[in-house]
Amino acid sequence: MQILRGLYSPDKNPVALTIGNFDGVHLGHQALLNELRAVAQPRGLQTAVVIFEPHPREFFSPQQAPARLTSLREKLELFRTMGVDRVHVCRFNALFAKKSAEAFILALHEKLHAKFVLIGDDFRFGSGRVGDFALMQKIGAQEGFEVQAVHSILHDGVRVSSTAIRAALAAGQMRMAREYLGRPYSISGLVVHGDAMGRKLGFPTANIQMKHNLAPLKGIFVVLAHAEGLGVLQGVASLGIRPTLKHDAKPVLEVHLFEFAQQIYCKHLRVEFLQKLRDEQKFNGLEALTRQIALDVENAKQWFIEHE
Repeated sequence: MQILRGLYSPDKNPVALTIGNFDGVHLGHQALLNELRAVAQPRGLQTAVVIFEPHPREFFSPQQAPARLTSLREKLELFRTMGVDRVHVCRFNALFAKKSAEAFILALHEKLHAKFVLIGDDFRFGSGRVGDFALMQKIGAQEGFEVQAVHSILHDGVRVSSTAIRAALAAGQMRMAREYLGRPYSISGLVVHGDAMGRKLGFPTANIQMKHNLAPLKGIFVVLAHAEGLGVLQGVASLGIRPTLKHDAKPVLEVHLFEFAQQIYCKHLRVEFLQKLRDEQKFNGLEALTRQIALDVENAKQWFIEHE
């Protein structure tokens, strides 16, 4: 998969293209990408995806922007598994925000050589978000490229969306989030050094460097960890501010892996969240915290036994 910056490509071959934020790469996004491949193949076109970094809402109102479901790296990894040929990562800044809808459409055709554009039926773009499917279709007819809309995907009558997934994760509804995503929700990152408090309490943890602006979930979870060269490992994870140990701290993701004692600093770990055990809470001292961690470990192990 080729990754390019901005609305430019050295490859002059025409492409079938789609545009969006693709946060989570959920079932709706997957349906769009599958349709993109389906229309590209008989036309002899490669597939291309245009995304924005940062998310426009993070640019315009960073304090009110929703928690990301996927970092840029996670998103690109998911695109690769979906068979996307090319991804254009457009830096969303003040200059890009001023680009008119018409100029944006013409750039897709003239600079990226789009011969087919597939977008969601509710996708808006351009300065003031005035661009829509009708405008894309009109200019496409004038410039000689096809435009097609993909409708929303429903699951049990609910529109699959990044917003619905965030709500499910925040409520600890891991099964619902998994159904909307088509896979367990996960967070990926490098294993970095922490304060070694877990080791001191008898439960060493892998501390995951998070690239998310906010975490869409918090609490204590049953997890599977996919580690480079180590396969799939069972464990229990804490994602939160650790109120017993810290005050006004940033959220951290710590994973205790069962029967595991290898050195994994600087390895990349993907943590799948399978079941929420409880909310984070403040305990009256380290002894009470240690007892609860031991109970969390036992409950997580029991969950794996029951779900083998």
